[in-house]
Amino acid sequence: MSIDFNPYFKEYEALLDLADKTFEKIREQYPDLVKCRLGCADCCYALFDLPLIEALYVNYHFNDTFKGGDKNAYLESVNRIDRKIHQLKRKVVKDLEGGKTEEEILNELSGVRVRCPLLNAQDRCDLYAFRPITCRLYGIPTSIGGKGRTCGLSGFKAGEPYQTVNIDVIQQKLLRLSERLARDIGSKYVRLGELLVPLSMALLTDYDETYLGVAGDEQAVPSSQTE
Repeated sequence: MSIDFNPYFKEYEALLDLADKTFEKIREQYPDLVKCRLGCADCCYALFDLPLIEALYVNYHFNDTFKGGDKNAYLESVNRIDRKIHQLKRKVVKDLEGGKTEEEILNELSGVRVRCPLLNAQDRCDLYAFRPITCRLYGIPTSIGGKGRTCGLSGFKAGEPYQTVNIDVIQQKLLRLSERLARDIGSKYVRLGELLVPLSMALLTDYDETYLGVAGDEQAVPSSQTE
């Protein structure tokens, strides 16, 4: 691909660095409550989506790390997981159409466990150095939509006052960076910067000029951008 994403990746990596420092600061404050350790993979079963900048970043490093037959075998497993997530998302749409509230659906999804495609047989992340921000903050108190959340394996107790990371603020920064990237490359897809995809789809997607809407010929909007 001829598009140079490095300037945007550097900005994103600054956010990664901030997330890592924030995690370590809270772990230093509450060493007995943060239970994260090697071999613990509880966070690797959580469902979450990636904004465009994170999807591009993970996709780039996945393709840079895995080649040939190893990559093809990996993608077969990723594809199976992605189909499962797609089925879950279709159920969410039906539930919304059926009258369930977003809060009810989120509560149900919080109990759904889908193994991350990057989690290997030794319960280690195969792309750990390039993992998303959500992965880096799991295990410490966070808030989403004004509601506090903690890892169920941690020692943090609901309702207690702890230093908390506002995930909504981080997501807004990621979306602004994604939207600026989409504008700067001249994408004809006006909502490209708002695109959110599961990690499995980020690994499977070919983020070429046609997908990103900067190819010379007119193309249909990629299906994942219309859902």
